[in-house]
Amino acid sequence: MSADAGRLTKAAPPPLTVVKGEQSLGGRLVSFVSGGLVRVFLIVVGLFWLVPTIGLLLSSLRPPEEMTASGWWEVFSKPSQLTFESYDKLLGNSDITDSIVNTVLITVPATVLVVVIGSLAGYAFAWMEFPGRDWWFLGVVGLLVVPVQVALIPIAELFGNIGIFGSMTGVILFHVGFGLPFAVFLLRNFFAEIPRELLEAARLDGAGELRLFFRVVMPLGGPAIAALGIFQFLWVWNDMLVALIFTDADSQPITVALQTQVRQFGNNVDILAPGAFISMVIPLVVFFAFQRQFVSGVMAGAVK
Repeated sequence: MSADAGRLTKAAPPPLTVVKGEQSLGGRLVSFVSGGLVRVFLIVVGLFWLVPTIGLLLSSLRPPEEMTASGWWEVFSKPSQLTFESYDKLLGNSDITDSIVNTVLITVPATVLVVVIGSLAGYAFAWMEFPGRDWWFLGVVGLLVVPVQVALIPIAELFGNIGIFGSMTGVILFHVGFGLPFAVFLLRNFFAEIPRELLEAARLDGAGELRLFFRVVMPLGGPAIAALGIFQFLWVWNDMLVALIFTDADSQPITVALQTQVRQFGNNVDILAPGAFISMVIPLVVFFAFQRQFVSGVMAGAVK
């Protein structure tokens, strides 16, 4: 036995040694991308992206004569230029202040209605059985390719016949109608990823469809709903084409009011600069306030 053991020991292969080879090109790229240099680069890109907003803010804080004479960067060498005179004039301009209120009255209902109706329809297409469900959903998806410009004249005639042309109601209905196809498409695909067992367990506990929707589906769909709400809010708030056609002087939002100011008083930068900054900063605040939910909603379903 000892001789056999000695022969086995002699015949055993030498232990494996791990030799660290040269790192592959893909590995080097991953290491470079994840390094601090790229983070610094992305921060610089983000700061450049904010330069127009910062420049508009500083311009709105300068006297009109300084705005027309030199660039906003002169503030860094002459900080004494900063003043709130332009914002005082803005608050005294009823056209601008009323248009800001009108923008809120248009954007909030248009966003809430799209989120609520889109959530209900998305749940129905994902988990409820009814005749022609798939065909109806294909029809909704087909509406995504319809451009807004094609529907402006027919819908303007329709709104004129029913008496809502030139009012905020018409603008809200237009935005809701064109926002729903994307909302239904997004939320239906998100809700369809919810495990069936979870819904069946809730039904076995006696939950009806409405209770199941509000107690189970809505909390799980929070990220997608937040992303949809941000998309819809930004689209409606920044819209000028639809508002320019479907509103009148009493219902125009801030985008149309600023365009009117440019047309009527081309040199009143003391009103245009602070008005444009307010119109820009509110969507930025909304986006940064809900950016975590926005990213979660966009990335939902990307990783199993």
